[in-house]
Amino acid sequence: MDSPTNTVAEQITIDVHLPPGGPLSGMAADVRAGLTKPFKELSPRYFYDRRGSALFEEITDLPEYYPTRAERAILEHRSSGICAAAGDPTTLIELGSGSAVKTRVLLDALEKAGCLEAYAPVDISEQITRDTAEAIASEYGILVHGLVCDFERDLERMPLSGPRVIALLGGTIGNFEPAQRASFLARVANLLGPDDHFLLGTDLVKDRQPLEAAYNDAAGVTAAFNKNVLSVLNRELDADFDLDAFEHVAFWDAENLWVDIRLRSLARQVIEISSLGMSVAFGRGEEMRTEISTKFAREGLAGIYAEAGLEMVEWWTDAEDLFALSLARRAA
Repeated sequence: MDSPTNTVAEQITIDVHLPPGGPLSGMAADVRAGLTKPFKELSPRYFYDRRGSALFEEITDLPEYYPTRAERAILEHRSSGICAAAGDPTTLIELGSGSAVKTRVLLDALEKAGCLEAYAPVDISEQITRDTAEAIASEYGILVHGLVCDFERDLERMPLSGPRVIALLGGTIGNFEPAQRASFLARVANLLGPDDHFLLGTDLVKDRQPLEAAYNDAAGVTAAFNKNVLSVLNRELDADFDLDAFEHVAFWDAENLWVDIRLRSLARQVIEISSLGMSVAFGRGEEMRTEISTKFAREGLAGIYAEAGLEMVEWWTDAEDLFALSLARRAA
């Protein structure tokens, strides 16, 4: 007699590792620290409320925004090679998984290779993680171990069984400041066993025009996304930012190899943040950084890997060399 088949619910484990105040628990401290610096800044982690997430989905479909299309093209053409280079791993762990739309291309390749046993979506949103876990378990009939957490802060909670590929797609690493990136990659290296690999999506250095166009779309969706962080602060911290009193700014910084994304005050103004007991003055034309998006070249990334205790195994780009996926392992 055949053994009974597990139900979808039996295939799923969800671990929640959020602080008592939820995903936004660190906002007050982050905002206070960022707005009292000589050059003001806000953390990009607060972009992604419900409206911010919807706006970002719109951004990925814009004609100017090439990274999502380029990365998907690499996955569609190279997934079997990626799986083979990683030694046909049994477990795929995806940091910042969201709805795992692109990830299914990798899962399909692993399934075709006959090695796929488990998937671990890691995301800050509990509902999205539960929905993704249920969908993947149903579609692939595999074990799904979802983690609801800030993957940067909770990296060491990743499931240990393998061989594994830990994937960070979408160019997210470009939003990390250099010291933050170095620390994160060193921690990844410490997590990798001898049969594990790290798959990283990176946007590539290119001419100024396509880079700046990608963050200054004609439809103004990126501007709305950038300014939405002020709505989050208004709602969560009882602030009184007037979104119309700020404009979106994004420009290529060739010295630092990143697109610098800011909000510029259109007038002299004082913002009250009631829950923090703060008054924050902005001068006319004063800018506040909300995000960076670093771009990479192969040689530079290989050096960054080496400093973190990783070594590059393979490198794949799209046909136009706009974006890259690289596979790394722990250095011997």
